[in-house]
Amino acid sequence: MARRNLNDLLSFVTVAREGSFTRAAAQLGVTQPALSQAISGLEERMQIRLLTRTTRSVAPTAAGERLLQSVGHRIDEIEAELDMLTELRDKPAGTVRITCGPNVLKTTLLPKLTPLLREYPDIHIEFDANHGFRDIVADRFDAGVRLGDTIDKDMIAMPIGPKLRMAAAASPDYFERYPVPQTPHDLTQHQCINLRMVRSGGIYVWEFDHEGGELNVRVNGQLTFNTSEHVVDAALAGLGIAFLPEEEFGSHLKEGRLVRVLESWCHPFPGYYLYYPSRKQPSPAFSLVVDALRINRKI
Repeated sequence: MARRNLNDLLSFVTVAREGSFTRAAAQLGVTQPALSQAISGLEERMQIRLLTRTTRSVAPTAAGERLLQSVGHRIDEIEAELDMLTELRDKPAGTVRITCGPNVLKTTLLPKLTPLLREYPDIHIEFDANHGFRDIVADRFDAGVRLGDTIDKDMIAMPIGPKLRMAAAASPDYFERYPVPQTPHDLTQHQCINLRMVRSGGIYVWEFDHEGGELNVRVNGQLTFNTSEHVVDAALAGLGIAFLPEEEFGSHLKEGRLVRVLESWCHPFPGYYLYYPSRKQPSPAFSLVVDALRINRKI
């Protein structure tokens, strides 16, 4: 039996995952015609169509989906083993892909990883900064960063920062026009700035914690955003009360541009964690990234 061309299988897996010949060709470093020819040759030798092509998209057929499921993870394992060979080099190298929120990227990841990048110029880090949750296995990320209580149990999770607290805050100008709320129930009489959750599509319910227990409040207001930075901008403009992790407000609380309320109703909760699949064999570059982000790392 003739040997299969593994390069053609890699080409097929990349096109199937990307859903585009253009993106797959860019990722593989080949021309689009050469990639198309490789897929056509593979289909010809196997005598079965693997991809359905339209003017707008590319998707695997039933046979293609079966092939993708059977060989895709094996190709990933081969790539992981090749990455492990960097241990034989003087300096670790390779690309580490991390998905995270924009704020934790700015406040935690970049400051902690900057010394590592300067020490190891052959290590590259690709950040996917977004407000939604990505499937790090399906989307082929090495790791993700989320709040500790939102991580699936089958993941390895490591804290990379302190506990967080929520903060309800508005501008001094806003509180000149509206009374200061004394309890979360008072928020129903206020202009509150809502946040739409990217993953669920629902409006975030404000969660408070007091000696009497937890309390959830559905608030109303003229504004709804899906990004926290715009919530902060609206609060600074005097357009309502915002409710976010206190670090999202930056220096605005300390310097008086925003006034915090209901502080006794906001207790600490688990902060940001780095998480990654438990079955993943870490490359030397990834191991160094993990160590750089560790809270109590040895210097």
